[in-house]
Amino acid sequence: MTAHSSYSMPSLPQENHPYKVMALYKFAALPDAERLKAPLAAFCCARGIKGTLILAPEGINGTLAGTPEAIGQLADYLFASGPFGTRLTGAEVKYSSAETAPFLRMKVRLKPEIVTLRAPEADPNRQVGTYVEPEDWNALIARNDVVLVDTRNDYEVGLGTFQRALDPQTQSFVEFKDYVAQNLDPQRDRKVAMFCTGGIRCEKASSYLLSQGFEEVFHLKGGILKYLETVPPEDSRFAGECFVFDERVSVGHGLEPGKASLCRACRHPLTEAERRHPDFHEGVSCPHCIGDKAKHQAAAERQRQMDLAGQRGGAHLGDAAAEDAARRRALKKARAEQSRLANKN
Repeated sequence: MTAHSSYSMPSLPQENHPYKVMALYKFAALPDAERLKAPLAAFCCARGIKGTLILAPEGINGTLAGTPEAIGQLADYLFASGPFGTRLTGAEVKYSSAETAPFLRMKVRLKPEIVTLRAPEADPNRQVGTYVEPEDWNALIARNDVVLVDTRNDYEVGLGTFQRALDPQTQSFVEFKDYVAQNLDPQRDRKVAMFCTGGIRCEKASSYLLSQGFEEVFHLKGGILKYLETVPPEDSRFAGECFVFDERVSVGHGLEPGKASLCRACRHPLTEAERRHPDFHEGVSCPHCIGDKAKHQAAAERQRQMDLAGQRGGAHLGDAAAEDAARRRALKKARAEQSRLANKN
C-alpha cells in the first residue's frame, strides 16, 4: 500500500466528468523548496496537469486539475515516490471533478509562506488548535459558549457561510491579526471555533490565537469543502455556496459546481441576484465596481480582445492563447519573408 492510499477519489455524483480536481495543503518542513520547484512543474506539465502550487519552507498548498490518471500519478509523486519522501504524509487532500478545465495554465510558485499572515509566532508545525471532524462540527457550533469566526475574506463570506458566524470583513488574511486584537479577548472568549475554505487558513489562525493566549481553539478539519462533501444537505448549517479559486467560482453540497460567476472587471464573485442587478454588464461592470472607471475601461478592452479571439477561432487566455499567439507570429513572419523575397525578385 502506498503512502497516499487514503487519498483515493471519493464516489461523488459528478465523478464521470473528464477532469479530476485535487486540492491539497500540508504544513511541513521544506527547506529545499527552491530545489523542488522545477522538477514538480516539469512533472505536472508533462502530464497536462494545470493549476497552481505554492511551495514555501513551511509547506505546500494548491489546487490542480487533470485527467484522473494524471492526478493519480501526481498523488504518487507527492506522497510516495517523488523527492518529497514522506514529508507530505498526512496532507489534507480533497478531490472533486469538473466538466470543463478549471485552470488555464500550470504554475509552481515559491513564497515565504503557503498562506500569508506575516506572524512568525503562528507556526502550525509547532502548535495548532483542536481539529474538529465535519460530522462533529454542527454540535460544536450550536453551543452558546463557542464564538464562531469565519477566517475568509469578505467577498468569500458574501457567497455563503455558517449560520451565526462572525465576519471579520477582511480583504486579506494579514488583516486577521487586527481583527483579533480589536474584537476577541482570551479572557472573555474562552472557546473559539474557526473555519475556512479548505482548512489551511484556519489551521494557521488557530496557531496564531494560541500564541496570543487563547486557551481553547477549534477549527474545522478539511474546511468547508470537506463539510460540504461529508454532511448531507438536510443536516447542513452552511447557507449559500463556497467560493473556490478556479473557473468553477463556487461549489455546493457534494462539491457540485455552484451558480456563482465572476465579474470580469473586478473579479468579485456574483450571485444570480447580483447578475440581475441593473449595474451588471457582462464583462464590463457589476454592483461592486460600478464606480471604478479604470476597471471598466480595462474590462471593456479585455472583452474586445476576447471577442476578437473568438472571431479568429482562437483562445484568449492560458496556454492555448499563448499557442495561438505563437502561431500568429510565425504566420506573420512567414508572410513577411515571402513578401521580402517577392520584392527582391
